[in-house]
Amino acid sequence: MKRYTAVVLAAGLGKRMNESVPKQYLLLNQKPILYYSLKAFEESAVDDMILVAANGEEEFCKSEIVERFGFKKVRAVVAGGKERYHSVYEGLKAVKNTDYVLIHDGARPFINTDMIQRSIEAVRLHDACVVGMPVKDTIKILDADHFVADTPERDLVWQIQTPQTFAYSLIFAAYREIMKRDDIQITDDAMVLEHMTGKKIRVIEGDYRNIKITTPEDMAVARAYAEEYQML
Repeated sequence: MKRYTAVVLAAGLGKRMNESVPKQYLLLNQKPILYYSLKAFEESAVDDMILVAANGEEEFCKSEIVERFGFKKVRAVVAGGKERYHSVYEGLKAVKNTDYVLIHDGARPFINTDMIQRSIEAVRLHDACVVGMPVKDTIKILDADHFVADTPERDLVWQIQTPQTFAYSLIFAAYREIMKRDDIQITDDAMVLEHMTGKKIRVIEGDYRNIKITTPEDMAVARAYAEEYQML
């Protein structure tokens, strides 16, 4: 039997939210945003979870999120790092005895078990997959002076979401190598494989509602989605 571990990231400070509370702890239908990601993985086929909290917030996450809501699959709560990719690496180091890892932003509360299952099925075949959706708007590539340099074919342009799912040995080896460099600008986990291995990454369908809550405007949209889903 293959084993699957989710690494859920909750180490961000959420500065663009203009709130004193980190965004992952803001309430959405009376529960922290982070709750919904953990609940989806708790009810999915993953075997365990690693929760990556902001440095110094490990005990808070453990008592006020994991224990309060009874998440049994959270095996460890670890401190994150300065940037997102540092936090991912800390989460990957805490993973034990698994074959595949699903890396997810805790500020995306609208993940669901169907999306997780599609990721599990795809990673078995391809060793690396990410969820995403086709862009709805025309995309322009600009040059350094902000003039249009290119207009890519819209059908081939997707906005990438999480979870991003990989064979554990593959992604951990790539992260271990890229952490030795100090000239990197990493915005998602697939980029690590792209830079370090050239591995082809399968893109599968996510959901347009699988938004990352980053700004106050995102929170307004999230409240509307939560009402539509009748989240409890």
